[in-house]
Amino acid sequence: MTTPNPAAPAARGSDRLARFWRGRAEDAPWVRPAFLGLLAATGLLYLWNLSASGYANSFYSAAVQAGGESWKAFFFGSLDAANAITVDKPPAALWPMALSVRLFGLGSWQILVPEVLMGVASVGVLYAAVRRRFGAGAGLIAGLVLALTPVAALMFRFNNPDALLALLMTVAAYGVLRALEGGPGAVKWLMGAGVAFGFAFLAKTLQAFLILPPLALVYAVCAPGGLGRRIRDLALAGLALLVSAGWWVALVELWPASSRPYVGGSQNNSFLELTFGYNGLGRINGNETGSVGGGGGPGGGAGGGRWGETGVGRMFNDAVGGQISWLLPAALLLLVAGLVVTRRAPRTDTARSAFLVWGGALLITLAVFSFMAGIFHEYYTIALAPYVAALVGMGASVLWEERTRFAASAALAVTAAVTAWWAWTLLGRTPDWLPWLRWTVLVAGAVAALGLLVSGRVDRRLGLAAAGLGLAAGLAGPFAYTLATVDTGHQGSIVTAGPSGGRGPGGFGGRMPEGGQGGQMPGGFDGQGQGQGQRQGQGQGQSQGRMPGGTPPQGTPQGMPQGGFQGSRGERPGLGGGGGGGMGGLLNGANVGAEAKAALLKDAGSYTWVAATVGAQNAAGYQLATEKPVMAIGGFNGSDPSPTLAQFKQYVAEGKVHYFIGSGEGNGGGPGGPGGNSEISTWVAATFEKTTVGSATFYDLTKEK
Repeated sequence: MTTPNPAAPAARGSDRLARFWRGRAEDAPWVRPAFLGLLAATGLLYLWNLSASGYANSFYSAAVQAGGESWKAFFFGSLDAANAITVDKPPAALWPMALSVRLFGLGSWQILVPEVLMGVASVGVLYAAVRRRFGAGAGLIAGLVLALTPVAALMFRFNNPDALLALLMTVAAYGVLRALEGGPGAVKWLMGAGVAFGFAFLAKTLQAFLILPPLALVYAVCAPGGLGRRIRDLALAGLALLVSAGWWVALVELWPASSRPYVGGSQNNSFLELTFGYNGLGRINGNETGSVGGGGGPGGGAGGGRWGETGVGRMFNDAVGGQISWLLPAALLLLVAGLVVTRRAPRTDTARSAFLVWGGALLITLAVFSFMAGIFHEYYTIALAPYVAALVGMGASVLWEERTRFAASAALAVTAAVTAWWAWTLLGRTPDWLPWLRWTVLVAGAVAALGLLVSGRVDRRLGLAAAGLGLAAGLAGPFAYTLATVDTGHQGSIVTAGPSGGRGPGGFGGRMPEGGQGGQMPGGFDGQGQGQGQRQGQGQGQSQGRMPGGTPPQGTPQGMPQGGFQGSRGERPGLGGGGGGGMGGLLNGANVGAEAKAALLKDAGSYTWVAATVGAQNAAGYQLATEKPVMAIGGFNGSDPSPTLAQFKQYVAEGKVHYFIGSGEGNGGGPGGPGGNSEISTWVAATFEKTTVGSATFYDLTKEK
């Protein structure tokens, strides 16, 4: 009879832990610890000071709160648990956060930690994608570049859909690269990429498909096997995409409109209209019905619209450059270098295919972002971050292997010099912030370039030292901007990365400065229509804001205030302190004081909605403070035709709505405010008694005049 060995399970557990730490047997001992260290450092960096952002974008946080209360709201992406209207996006990006709230309760960390985990996962997937063909060093460089990209550090700590979109686009590219390797499992990897595209569509609609054409083309041309097989594989991947995205779309379109929430952002209560209109072609040509100000209109060219200048220089300008462009010139140079080095490779060469996949994704996204005339915000550029990072890691690896050839060492030297010069230029846009860093980066980059130029003819250790110095010089600027980003809270609908002040980064409606000046938005229209619009944020800081575009909107679009966006300090229970409702509540949640909160919670169980107000951000502030449904009349901008006056009258007659919250200090919407549904506002003002509760105007819908 064999005597059990009680130490055996512990030994097996120890062996598994050792294998996990050691990694692959063929790897150098440093590889797996370095990779795990990169993931841990990314997680710690992104978790730093996370709660300073409070509920971040109150618009999405309110929908997360609703999804944590109601499975129906979870499925549709409703703004409130009573399901009046949805957000103006499909709901996939809300689902991880809503599940977290269901498990752990409502709070800043519960909402934002899932976004941090998406950032760590993106770094891990990118590392895996790059290292398979180019080695662990290239994978680590790519992961590090992604982690330290300022806009990535911003959005992987924020609750907009862009974090999930960036992760799924990285996963899709990884799936295509695995499929390009061939073998019996290739079609499964390609179908997996299709599923990633499908769920990315459920995160941010048609933006998910930007990189689909180049990736499909690369597979059709470069994958192993005959042309018929490659076309069949693409068809199966397309079917996987259709199923993974289409199931939700079909259910929403087939669901009786009377028993589901109104589709926010649409004008006809149709998700397909939202997809191809406001969230689709409207973003390209600027014709966005229901938008806050539209774009530059058709034929944006190199001109400027309300959302800033379009053209080839857009990603490098004062507003966008500090977010994403630090290593963008390097990525473009290294893309060319990689294609030159692999130009004589066979059709199925996986190295060249990788450059085509990541390079194609970068170029098409660059082109669309540079010339789109519709709504464009700086934080959209997180979509570029994985592509830039991958090309930097791959290109540096390929040129390093070829460094004994003068052309390769010269290309490395030029890349290091151009990167340092561009960092010097970007840092010059915030001249009073770390002025020593600007010249340090320039000098270090120049020394590294000289060292790389001669690295092929001298000792390898000198070449490694020059390469390390060049990498440090190239990452010093974005690293500093990233530290400034994680050290500051961000709230509202328009947020930017980097230090406060200067012409680019800053954040009207986006930053909660701690005693410092905020930055300016692109354009020239301030919140008052003249002078300098100011919004008091947390503590004593003030954030200067300029609306995109350079001139005030002609007329005042629905959802846009005419009198500016001056908010007020005040308590926002559960919202991380002060902070006004920027632009009359259009860009951030309303201030909610204790008196207003108490009024809404009184007899709250007797009503379907404790209140209604024009605009989703206003509604969000009250909903997050009370955790009770608040109806957002007109959706995000207050310009959606929901509810109609007749519908709202019926809700009031049935006793479903307690208060209508009108205009007041720090609150937009309502009678006299910027809201879109003026008929409802006019009827409420003429019919019901009003009172001032804190700084807001409340209309008691149970008490007629």
